[in-house]
Amino acid sequence: MKLNLIKKAAIGSVLFSTVAMGMILYLSAGKVITISDVAQDEVHRDVLAASKEGGIKEQALTFVLGEADTSYLRIPLPEECKAEDIVIENHYMDQELCVIVKNTDSGFYGENAISGNREMVIQGSFEETREGVRLRFMLTDIFEYRTILENNDLYVSFLSPREMYDKIVVIDPACGGSNAGYTTEREEEKKINLQIAQKLKEKLDKTDIKAYYTRMDDVNPEEEKRIKLANETRADMYIRIQMDWKEDERIYGTTVVYNGDYFIPGFGSVELADLLEREVVTDIKGKALGLIEAEPEEYAVKHATIPAAAIKAGCLSNKQEAILLAREDYQEKIASGIYHAILKIYEEQKIN
Repeated sequence: MKLNLIKKAAIGSVLFSTVAMGMILYLSAGKVITISDVAQDEVHRDVLAASKEGGIKEQALTFVLGEADTSYLRIPLPEECKAEDIVIENHYMDQELCVIVKNTDSGFYGENAISGNREMVIQGSFEETREGVRLRFMLTDIFEYRTILENNDLYVSFLSPREMYDKIVVIDPACGGSNAGYTTEREEEKKINLQIAQKLKEKLDKTDIKAYYTRMDDVNPEEEKRIKLANETRADMYIRIQMDWKEDERIYGTTVVYNGDYFIPGFGSVELADLLEREVVTDIKGKALGLIEAEPEEYAVKHATIPAAAIKAGCLSNKQEAILLAREDYQEKIASGIYHAILKIYEEQKIN
């Protein structure tokens, strides 16, 4: 009798512990997903400028060791702050993480310090904007992150992209900002490159592939920063989108430039370039002009330490092709070709 009671007590204890642990995990998972995440490719410069209108000068955040879990950076929050009042922006090209705390003022962070593990943080600052306070953390590298919101604290842990994602590609729309690229009377290369990338993003967003973009608005990141994104995220591939220009205006068609210095058995830059050309040319029903090894001046492709290629989707020097390249339906086909090439690479398990 006594033995049966002991067994029942033991079983009850295990069940209670299991249910309790399940509830803890459930609640913790809930805390993680309650924060609004915004990747850099969804944050535009005009939005950032508008948020700063009427803002005060940036001030340095105070950091202390504190008693927070040393695997996390602990950010204190005002008592009235809710999950929906917090937005996190990952500005990976600038190696910055921004935390927007809505409906509060800068005085709170003038009085409350950041604590916990700041190993990945070079420095931090805060500024008041129209929507609240923006905390800006300069990071030592390109990171992803996980968050837990508990009581009046936001805990942030930093992870490498490879710790978060199995499939990673970097998409680089060439030119931007003051660099318009090749131009005609009506069109600029920088605009066409970006429009194709935006259409490609719509497709990749629906997959389990993590895509990083060097730009999603009219800016011109340095070539070193573009390829650093690909190399340091240890992406499976780097794809640059650009246009071509020929002295002979009669020439039209698609060319792909590849990194001839980077070779690995099975799948490297040549294989990536070949698949990109075949898929894009098939989708646009165009003409293939072949594969070309990158010259020294093609810095980004040349300095990649992963499979890398630049697809020159058409020649803006050819009047008829320039008209096509400016058309939305034609850009959609180019984006589809790049998308199909990426899918085939993963489906055929060309990447180890």
